[in-house]
Amino acid sequence: MEGTESAPNYISIVDVPEEKIEILPGASSDLTSMTFSIKEEDHTLGNSLRWAIMQNRQVDFCGYSIPHPSEAKTNLRIQTTDGSNAVDAMDKGLDDLRSVCQIIKGKFQQRLAEGRFARTD
Repeated sequence: MEGTESAPNYISIVDVPEEKIEILPGASSDLTSMTFSIKEEDHTLGNSLRWAIMQNRQVDFCGYSIPHPSEAKTNLRIQTTDGSNAVDAMDKGLDDLRSVCQIIKGKFQQRLAEGRFARTD
C-alpha cells in the first residue's frame, strides 16, 4: 500500500509486565507438557489462543480454564509431541494469533476504504 501511512501497531507499544505469563509447577522434565498462567485475561484470549495453538501439528492437546470467576487469570495447558516443547508451541501460537488478527484488520480496513459494507439504521 504505497503512499499510505501505516497505523500504529498497538500490540507492540503496550507495556506487557514481566509477570504476565508464568509457568505453573508440574511441567514435564522434557518440557513437552506444561501449564501457563496468564494474568488479567479471560475467555476471549483463552479460547482464541487455544484455537491457534491447536493448529500446530506438533501439539497433541491444548485446553484452557478460568480457575475461578473472582480470579483474573487464565490457565492454558499444552501437551506436545516428542521432539517439540510447550514453550515453542505457546510462542508459535501467540505469533499465529497475532497474524490472524492482522489479516482480519487488513481486510476490515480494505472493505471500509472500498465502501464495501452495509449500513443499518
